[in-house]
Amino acid sequence: MRSARTPVHSATIVLLPGDGVGPEVTAAARLVLEAVGKRFDLSFEFREALIGGAAIDATGTALPRETVELCERSDAVLLGAVGGPAWDNPSASVRPEQGLLGIRRALGVFANLRPVVPHPSLAHISPIRPDVLAGVDMLVVRELTGGIYFGEKSRERVDDGELARDVCSYTTAEIQRIVRVAADLARARKRRLTSVDKANVLETSRLWRRTTSDLVAAEYPDVYLDHMLVDTCAMRLMQRPADFDVIVTDNMFGDILTDEAAVLAGSIGLLPSASLGVASADGARRGLYEPIHGSAPDIAGQGRANPLGAISSAALMLRYSLGLECEARAVEDSVAQSIVDGVVTRDISRDCASAGTMAVAAHVADLVGDVETAAGESGAAAQTRGISFPR
Repeated sequence: MRSARTPVHSATIVLLPGDGVGPEVTAAARLVLEAVGKRFDLSFEFREALIGGAAIDATGTALPRETVELCERSDAVLLGAVGGPAWDNPSASVRPEQGLLGIRRALGVFANLRPVVPHPSLAHISPIRPDVLAGVDMLVVRELTGGIYFGEKSRERVDDGELARDVCSYTTAEIQRIVRVAADLARARKRRLTSVDKANVLETSRLWRRTTSDLVAAEYPDVYLDHMLVDTCAMRLMQRPADFDVIVTDNMFGDILTDEAAVLAGSIGLLPSASLGVASADGARRGLYEPIHGSAPDIAGQGRANPLGAISSAALMLRYSLGLECEARAVEDSVAQSIVDGVVTRDISRDCASAGTMAVAAHVADLVGDVETAAGESGAAAQTRGISFPR
């Protein structure tokens, strides 16, 4: 299955550079997208808006209304990163992360897709043995707009100090919606689905497990489902990562597990993500696309940030929000070739030689003009393709 949307010939793309290395990696992704437009005769209009700490400094809020309105009118949104030391005060009433959570809610994106496929040329940078990495090709599907991150929060004074609360809740409908996405993806891959929870202690996880079991049995009898506790999953990701195909889990567990899984790839700077909502009648699906790395303030402004996660996120955007499959494959193949060529940033370089952020982006952009996209696809290029969204 592939994106049902009719391919576009023009699109408005909103860039949310954000903080830290965010402006650098979004500029790199834009350079590659411009190369895509030139090669495939497409018209992309880019608009920029504020989010996170940059928005706080400029407007006093992490997500200005103007940003939300611009994103709502767009075809897709590409985000860099939010946060940094300047806004790290945990007691502040306004924090950069509020912008990220807010834009997810405003756009109605509930399914976060995070593919993990270690590149053979980068086995040397992973702390995991090559024989353990062999055959790893997994996709983590994270529920994005529910759970403890979006629950009621409070803090109050009590006799012996303070009492803080973060409420975690899920409805049956929310669980069914995300599990259908994951099961559809599993059906298009190896028909193996692992649902991760903490059902031995959490009531939300007990509901999650029962709902998942009932839905898969009723609607996906051809998909093999197993349940795994989150602590066991964290261990298995390091011991036997090739055992996994599609993982589905809640918001907080997915956040943690995908950062851990980045170790398999060798660098968190390599991994993309797509956050998607329900498709409209014409197949259009607004999405929020972002690399999974943070703002990395320690290297911001130095031209050292790895842009490949952001560029690969742009490829997912071409596929899911714009219906441009051939173009997405061109970008993914070019990223893979840049790694083979050794034109990479310091974090994944095999030796002392490395390229800067924009030099890597320029090389990928040049490759987009030359890469042969009809030569078959690797797991990395194919793994997130084909999704039938909730009925």
